[in-house]
Parts: sequence; C-alpha cells; structure tokens
Amino acid sequence: MSNYVDRLASVGPLNRRPLTAVVLAAGEGTRMHSQLPKPLHQLCGRPMILYVLDALAELPIDRVVVVVGHGAEQVTKIVHSLAPSHLIVEFVEQPTQRGTGDAVAVALTALPDPIESGPDGDVVVLPGDTPLLRPQTLASLVRLHRESDSAATLLTAQVYDPSGYGRIVRDKHGEISRIVEDADCDYEEAAIDEICTSIYVFRHSVIGPALRRLLPTNAQGEYYLTDTVQVLAGAGYSVTSQIVEDAMEAAGVNDRSQLAIAEAELRDRTNARWMMKGVTMLDPERCYVDASVELEPDVLLLPGTILQGFTRVAKGAEIGPDTRLVDCTVGERSVVADTVGFSAEIGNDAKVGPFALLNPGSRVADGEITGPFFQASEES
Repeated sequence: MSNYVDRLASVGPLNRRPLTAVVLAAGEGTRMHSQLPKPLHQLCGRPMILYVLDALAELPIDRVVVVVGHGAEQVTKIVHSLAPSHLIVEFVEQPTQRGTGDAVAVALTALPDPIESGPDGDVVVLPGDTPLLRPQTLASLVRLHRESDSAATLLTAQVYDPSGYGRIVRDKHGEISRIVEDADCDYEEAAIDEICTSIYVFRHSVIGPALRRLLPTNAQGEYYLTDTVQVLAGAGYSVTSQIVEDAMEAAGVNDRSQLAIAEAELRDRTNARWMMKGVTMLDPERCYVDASVELEPDVLLLPGTILQGFTRVAKGAEIGPDTRLVDCTVGERSVVADTVGFSAEIGNDAKVGPFALLNPGSRVADGEITGPFFQASEES
C-alpha cells in the first residue's frame, strides 16, 4: 500500500467508516464542439474519466457511482471495460441535467441508506473532467475530513484569475459560510481568489438532507451542489477545507484548449516517470508517450518520437528521430529512425529506416537491416 494510503489508514477508528465516491460525468460538454461525450476525450491515449477513476482506485473505496447523461451508453461501455479491475463501479443516469446538486441526489439512490445500512460513512464527490488530480491529494482530503470529523470538507485553490469558478466566502472567524458561483457573484465576491474545485468529501448521513433543501434560485436555474455548504454551515455543521498546493491538479477540462493543457501536463508526468526508470529522452518536450506504452531501461528516445497504443520497446533500443509507432513491438538493441509503423513487430538488433513504413502485421527479423524508403508488408 502506498504511503499516502498508509497515512489515510493511520486515522484509526474513523478509517473503518465506509468510503464511497460519486463521479459526475453527465454533462454534454458543449464547449468541446464534439459528438464524443466529454469524459471520453483522450489524454495520452486514454479517456479522460479513467484518470479520475485511477486516482480513486488508490484509496480504500467500497464502490464508485458514475453519473452519466449525454452519451450515457458510450461512457458506460468504455468505463465498464477499462476501469481498474478491483474497483466496483456502478452507473446511474441523470436524464435531465438540472445541476450538480441534482446529479449527486441521483447518485445517492445507488448507495445504501446510511441510517439503515450500519455505520455512517463518507462520500467523495468529484467531476469526471479533472484528470490531473493526484491520488495523494484525495487521500489527504479524506484524512483531513475524518480527523476534523466534519460534515463536509472542500478542496479549494487560490488562483490569480478566479473567473468562471465558485468563490469561497468565509465569515469573520475565517470559517467557510457559503460558495457563490461566478455568475451570481457581486463585486466584492468576484474579487475573492479562493475558489471551489468541485471536489468534496461529505458525511453520507448529512448530504442527502442537505440536497433536499436546495432551490434553483440562481442565474442558471439549477440545483447547485455548492449550495449544500451554506445549508450545512447554517445548520451548525462543521465545514472544513484544504487548499491544494498545485491548482493545476484540480483544473477541469471544458474545451479543446484546456484539453491540450492537460495533455501537456500528463505527458510531462509520463516522461518524468520513464526517465526515473532508466529511459533517456534527449528532448522530453518532443517525445510523446501514451500512458499504455511500456519501455525498458536503457531505451533511447530521440526528438520527434511518438509512441502510441500498446507499443512495447525492449532494453537498449533507440527510437527516432521523427518516428511514430502505434501498437508495435521493438526488440532489444534495435534502431528505428524516421519510421512510421502500425501493429508491427521488430526483432532484436534490427535497423529500420530512415523513411520506412511498417504496415499492420509486418515483421522485421532479428538483425535485419532495411534501407531508405523500406516498406514492410505482412509477409516481410
């Protein structure tokens, strides 16, 4: 078990409380201008929502409820087939998008009633479009929530430009009293630089009653999950918060520009991980490695290398420059330069390129040397 999960377990008796999660993935994502549901847009070769599930899978989660809406069948099929195998994932549909508060209310119908099912538990709620969130941040948030015995714990961030985000409003004692959505801010509230990241931990027994008290009296005419904070604080419950150290972690992806920013961040993390494992990248900013790619130590990646899908590269191989391999296997000590390959197999000690094309099903034998403009067919 990783260190941050160990720290979560160290909370003691509170750790025995059930822990479930709700992932909000029902939105249409109109700013993406795409027929593809927003949670399925890819980052480093994987649907965005899978990164959220990966973060949850590192915690002692009993089950995850994914709220689907637009493209429900597609989202359900992909998540069901690709989610971490040990994670119990259920789906509920929000037929009409009436806000995040309504979405969580729909999700709770898939969870056991906390009064009837035994010990009260905690519910992590987060959007399906926050692929940069790290598991240790979630673990720290849950740990704080349980140590403080709060009704709700918010992950907040301090940003230079809070436009578009809900503002955290605190009372004269510094306690959180409410969250005001950007469209509903007055002049003073708009100047607040602490924002709501839409990532929460709620005590299960209090979130349901709080949701039932919400009213759609806002600029959007929706049931805001953020309004539960004012409901709980007004009823005398403790509402705590944790400011995330790196605001990028909690950044949502709402359009193609934000998708590109998230892609760049995830690629940086991927490249750094491989370099720590013994892979050399002469120019990491010009090496693109999908999350599903496997590399062995002493692999050398030259600038312009793109490795996608389930590509596997054995130790001592040299790839690039300007090479794209998709679902390919490269043997030990082979050199592949200025080459494009799809579902091809390259043996050990082979030399491929420059300007080679490997068609699906083709094979380059051990020790084979190809010349310029080589084109391998399935029979090669």
